[in-house]
Amino acid sequence: MTTTTIAVIEDEVTIATSVAKRLRADGHRVEIAHDGHAGVALCARVRPDLVVLDVMLPGLDGHEVCRRIQRERPVPVLMLTARDDETDVLVGLGVGADDYLTKPFSMRELVARVAALLRRVERAASLVDTGPIALGELRIDPARRLVEDGGRRVELTATEFDLLVHLAQRPGVVWSRDQLLREVWGYRGGSSTRTVDSHVAALRRKLGRDRIRTAHGVGYAMDAPR
Repeated sequence: MTTTTIAVIEDEVTIATSVAKRLRADGHRVEIAHDGHAGVALCARVRPDLVVLDVMLPGLDGHEVCRRIQRERPVPVLMLTARDDETDVLVGLGVGADDYLTKPFSMRELVARVAALLRRVERAASLVDTGPIALGELRIDPARRLVEDGGRRVELTATEFDLLVHLAQRPGVVWSRDQLLREVWGYRGGSSTRTVDSHVAALRRKLGRDRIRTAHGVGYAMDAPR
């Protein structure tokens, strides 16, 4: 079995050591960096399969680190943030993070999120066999992972793209937040549904608010064009 390499970029030594110890116990190879510049250099050197990234870092903050490592090559990023602030979260998701955890967090939850993100990378490969999707002026090409809206290219993060495809494949169908966590993220319960809300908000900023409908008290649906 191939060993998965995970980069932990966290300036608090106690947290970084604890996270690395727990992930190594699960069989992952773990490399640690304690500041932003070192984190970017580490990712360029070891080309990790996943990054656990703190937002508040010396040198470069986590958002800039995420931008730079995603510019080099797409890689799943789980952000750690000390504040559960929607603006901070949306900035993180906007620069390429796939999910976030608010400190303090349980190691069990972190391990579950890491495992789910790694599974999602495997599932994303199956989208190659999915044909193009057209909803009005919106064009989605799962095989090439491209989105165009009225001929304009729309840049989406990996998770935003997977969520959009899932909703667009069955327009009009309302999906609960828990269903989306299972189907898109691969989470098996116990995860915050705010993850879904944050990604939907990010999609609406890029595609317009009228594309994804909120079914109050239930979840979300991709509206078919009229």
